[in-house]
Amino acid sequence: MDLHDQKIDGVPQFASYFSPIIEIMRDLGGTARPQQVFQELIERYNIPQKFLALTNKNGGSKFENRVHFARFYLFKAGLMNAPHRGVWGLTESGLNAQLNSESAIKIFRSARANFTGDEDEQVAPADDIVPDGVNYWFVGAAWENVDQTARFSKEGVWINGYDEKFTKVVKQMRPGDRIAIKSTFTRKYDVPFENHGRPASVMRIKLVGTIKANQQDGKSISVDWQVEEPARDWYFYTYRTTVVRARIEEDDMARRLVAFTFDGAPQDYAHFLAHPYWAELFAPVIDPLSAMEADAEAEAESISVPETAAYSVDDIIAEGSFLDRQTLSAMIGRLESKKNLILQGPPGTGKTWLAKRLARALIGRRTPLMDQLRSVQFHPSLSYEDFVRGYRPSGAGLVLTDGIFLQVVEAARAQPDLPHVLIIEEINRGNPAQVFGEMLTLLENTKRSRADAMELAYRKVPGEKVHVPDNLHIIGTMNIADRSLALVDLALRRRFAFVTLEPLLNDAWAKWSLEKGLPEDLIILIRERMTALNEKIAQDRTMGPQFRVGHSYVTPIDDDMVDPRSWFAKVIETEIGPLLEEYWFDAPDHAREAVLALRAGL
Repeated sequence: MDLHDQKIDGVPQFASYFSPIIEIMRDLGGTARPQQVFQELIERYNIPQKFLALTNKNGGSKFENRVHFARFYLFKAGLMNAPHRGVWGLTESGLNAQLNSESAIKIFRSARANFTGDEDEQVAPADDIVPDGVNYWFVGAAWENVDQTARFSKEGVWINGYDEKFTKVVKQMRPGDRIAIKSTFTRKYDVPFENHGRPASVMRIKLVGTIKANQQDGKSISVDWQVEEPARDWYFYTYRTTVVRARIEEDDMARRLVAFTFDGAPQDYAHFLAHPYWAELFAPVIDPLSAMEADAEAEAESISVPETAAYSVDDIIAEGSFLDRQTLSAMIGRLESKKNLILQGPPGTGKTWLAKRLARALIGRRTPLMDQLRSVQFHPSLSYEDFVRGYRPSGAGLVLTDGIFLQVVEAARAQPDLPHVLIIEEINRGNPAQVFGEMLTLLENTKRSRADAMELAYRKVPGEKVHVPDNLHIIGTMNIADRSLALVDLALRRRFAFVTLEPLLNDAWAKWSLEKGLPEDLIILIRERMTALNEKIAQDRTMGPQFRVGHSYVTPIDDDMVDPRSWFAKVIETEIGPLLEEYWFDAPDHAREAVLALRAGL
């Protein structure tokens, strides 16, 4: 029986992967990247392409999902670890393990609470595995607008003030790790470098110590706090989230922050001012709009940055999404794990509308911070030089200039604890191989570390390498009804999860329309006629389901609709009718009949 068909009684199928993964890791010398393990499993166990092509409801690979589930349980059992970010390793116990069906059952049951339901219809846990050795944590200490620093120092503790947030991260803290209490804010004046009157991000280090014990309740740890010294202010690279681990294993800026915080090293302001993100932010001459945005952001930020999410799935639904909460949450979950998501569907299914709101829900803010959310539209003439990096004319001649993609990459690197999103409209209108170049490889969620960095076609300095940080997410939109577009590049498909949006004239749409002033009889009429139209389009051999007309065409926006029937008639005349004429450009009688059917009796 093939590996993908093996089943140990009483446990999910992924438990059958425990022994093969350990065996492969051992043969690879005890450490390997996830893709190496995937490839070895495929080759050694002859996993067929038919199974590899299967996806779950979230668009992810069933095979890779099973491997990740197995990896998670082997980590929990102490057989595997993460010696470096993006690398799997075997512990001493893993190197010597001889697994069989009985031990696989024992491993699974030891962490049973972490698994419920169908293994192929939920995403495997993607917990951030903390590397071995000493780790460095930066934490907040203001709960309910009260600074607890003095209390924590006196009692020798640090306490997570939230009941359901940050618990997994707090459990990752270990005795011997270093910890610092910080607060984050912005400062416009009296900064130790030339900021040209623009707000600078500041992180005040208030107290440092060493972790003595972790209660493993996700809330309380014991700390040996050092004798209090005057607070020190660190600039540029700051953490706004309440609990953050400095990723010193892959980030030079994090290493500099750790040296400043725990070793008393001075901050090299010139080094950070040379970074592309801050060099542009504090340039002598700046775009007036960018300056206004920076000022607005600074005014919105208080001395202790709010941690509560200002935008969520519930807000998406309240603003007019007709998808249910579970579906929307699954999309966000897929975006978090895969990093890249494409919303595809017929025209009028709300792809752009939803993309922007999914981005805000992932970020957790109705109004994202500057550079957290950027948008671009692909078109046939867009090039690598426009999108990634190329030479641009200036007063000094041709200057090597970063495009929007590298700008977003550098912004995400500069704010590592905050999610960043790039929305790419009409992603299939560009040529992916041409526009992304070598960056297409770095988009993959398993290659989001410094170890995977590559040299670019255009380098600003010899040996310069770039990687895409794992806090950068990409949402693309794709109109699958456009005849002028070629098939999506297979390399792009492999790096993105795909979600297809359908025309939705469901009960949620009907309730929304009723609240916006459409009478119930007109709602029924619109639903019946649009459904009939879409069935006709789907059955037409020259088109198919991808050409159906989406619900946004017939979704009212204004609350003060005076004449609903006249509104529907105008939508038919000015929006749906011209679309149908384009669809049936070689059969105008079909378009005319469809329009008359929609308008009958209005």
